[in-house]
Amino acid sequence: MPRGPRPSRPDRRAPAVPRPPHSAIARVPAGDLRSTLEHLYRQFNEVDAATDPIQVVRRYTAAGDREVVGFCASALAFGRVASVLQSIERVLEVLGPSPAAFVRHFEPVRDGKGLRAIGHRWTRGIDLVALVWILRQMLESGSIETFFLEGYSPEAGDVSSALESFSRRARAIDVRPVYGRLPRRPGVHYFFPRPSAGSACKRLNLFLRWMVRCDAVDLAVWTRVPASALVVPLDTHVIRVGRCLRLTRRVSPGWRMAADITASLRALDPVDPVKYDFSLCHLGMANACSFGRRRAESGCPLAGHCHP
Repeated sequence: MPRGPRPSRPDRRAPAVPRPPHSAIARVPAGDLRSTLEHLYRQFNEVDAATDPIQVVRRYTAAGDREVVGFCASALAFGRVASVLQSIERVLEVLGPSPAAFVRHFEPVRDGKGLRAIGHRWTRGIDLVALVWILRQMLESGSIETFFLEGYSPEAGDVSSALESFSRRARAIDVRPVYGRLPRRPGVHYFFPRPSAGSACKRLNLFLRWMVRCDAVDLAVWTRVPASALVVPLDTHVIRVGRCLRLTRRVSPGWRMAADITASLRALDPVDPVKYDFSLCHLGMANACSFGRRRAESGCPLAGHCHP
């Protein structure tokens, strides 16, 4: 099996999180919203445009390793970027140089000790053991993509019903080999939210964006889900910029807001609506927009389009 490079040993100090390069947050020339977003997209469509967990996934070259590392990295993508990267590095240190092979042969008692020592915010080490155990069951179908496709229909329009099926089937996997007596609400279920419960499924949509899209940032590991079916990974920054741009008038975060923003972006680019997510998210992370602050509109890269 092809192997990616061995992950470097994590630095226990919180890594520095640099601002995106000046060119990435420069003022965008005037034009309609689509041309403005396209210009912003081109500025951010660089491998090192901003510090992001996908940079960790890119270290690996084998598709299977990228799938496994991508799922684990996106699953932990909540909280401060420095903390997220540190937690991902600790997990990868346990998974070793060939994460997919590790998962395929994973036994909770034999191999779970290293993961049990890791916590990320409210996620416990035992929940990470259960996550890897569930990923092992998924890989028995061949790949995470194959497991996902069991609930995907090209006629559905987007991935909402496929995500519903994906999370429902993942939650149905027996995790008693990990937890022993099954908790009423197993912590591992946090990694498998459902649109039907109102969740925006931010981390699952982020994983799908990494796997499906193809450009300098995203990896195009999967081949059977079109970019047109993706839904934007809804986080604080996308909500803020999305409301400023009036991509949505909803005020409550959740699946409906994510679908609403995606529909607005799909009107601008029906083939690849989520292409703008990386730039809009990191524009917000860089505090480069004028939302909620006394700041001349000319200082905002989206000047003329946003309505804070």
